[in-house]
Amino acid sequence: MNQNILKFTLWAILLSMIISNADSYDPLDPFGNVTIKWDVISWTADGYVALVTMFNFQMYRHFMSPGWTMTWGWAKKEVIWSMVGAQTTEQGDCSKFKGNVPHCCKRVPTVVDLLPGVPYNQQIANCCKGGVMASWGQDPASAVSAFQVSVGLSGTTNKTVKLPTNFTLLGPGPGYTCGPAKIVPSTVYLTPDRRRKTQALMTWNVTCTYSQLLVSRHPSCCVSLSSFYNETITPCSKCSCGCRNKKDCIKPDSNKLKMLGINTPKKDNTPLLQCTHHMCPIRVHWHVKVNYKDYWRVKIAITNFNYRMNFTQWTLVAQHPNLNNVTQVFSFDYKPIVPYQSINDTAMFYGMKFYNDLLMEAGESGNVQTEILLKKDKDEFTFKQGWAFPRKIYFNGDECMLPPPDAYPILPNSAYIKILTPFSRFAAFLLLIIAASQFL
Repeated sequence: MNQNILKFTLWAILLSMIISNADSYDPLDPFGNVTIKWDVISWTADGYVALVTMFNFQMYRHFMSPGWTMTWGWAKKEVIWSMVGAQTTEQGDCSKFKGNVPHCCKRVPTVVDLLPGVPYNQQIANCCKGGVMASWGQDPASAVSAFQVSVGLSGTTNKTVKLPTNFTLLGPGPGYTCGPAKIVPSTVYLTPDRRRKTQALMTWNVTCTYSQLLVSRHPSCCVSLSSFYNETITPCSKCSCGCRNKKDCIKPDSNKLKMLGINTPKKDNTPLLQCTHHMCPIRVHWHVKVNYKDYWRVKIAITNFNYRMNFTQWTLVAQHPNLNNVTQVFSFDYKPIVPYQSINDTAMFYGMKFYNDLLMEAGESGNVQTEILLKKDKDEFTFKQGWAFPRKIYFNGDECMLPPPDAYPILPNSAYIKILTPFSRFAAFLLLIIAASQFL
């Protein structure tokens, strides 16, 4: 009996581990994570000085304003004497200290990045961006954030230092789960002249992964579809992002939009949505626009329905089998995503810097759009059975809800898909001249 209970318990633990890992697994970015590296660079009289560097290794999920927030728990009674490039949000009770007072005495400090423009003596490399980090696929140089911390009342050797525990990361909201700190081989540095190597006295890593289910049980975006061969427009499904109370949204012609401060974000980032049947902050529209002999063209439009938020450094990811043959992208930057070397069906699109990398809040300017020219693979290409529509769409790293397949615009049975070629246009023009000559 006891053996059966033990087996059941072990299986339950194993199943829970598999489910929790599946929640944070993204098949389009299987190796995406945020790695927090602590390098002890010197010992002090009662502790150490560490360089903390955060790498956003996620291909298309970035940290937007108001930026990241990091917390951890001390293993002993450590304090933070000073910080460069970041600060804690609270000092805590430091009343037992006389003379020099620590920067923070809390057992669980909460750390945020400094804002741009702080004095140079408070800065280090890769700090002071207000917690904003780009995705690794979009801009690796901007996908790093760092600060320096001087820790006291801790160990002063590799054997006496206790690693911090219970790391949490907000980016800026929930969604991240962090594992325990693990000691790894010490980081090696090159001197500025690149002729000498030095290394950290001690290094440990913390790995954090993202799960959309931890943020909300509803999606945060939806997809609508249309095509040139069918007049039907397939809208986002009703309540795609959850059915909200109509009191929580504003009609586009409401006088409330004229009130001062209506576009000011709330501290908790509570959205103020335009009243729609889908009630999503973001809608992505995929339109199959033109069919040529060897190519076809798609138009993508992203619309913001949130009056309180604009999106900087936004990203859009699409999965479609013909994205392995992108010929030209107009007005967006483009990068293929190939997590599996044998499959090339995923692409990331993002705004051009200083042109359309900012998606404005809901209103006349709250949209960005592009057109994509794709070369046909004659063995696969078809307009039948919704083949021309995307398999998956992500906005800012969150998967959007697609309409049900039976609602897709269908190819009429008797439809003749017009192929625009120079020859066909010339033939039509010639026929028109012949017909006109009959009446002369």
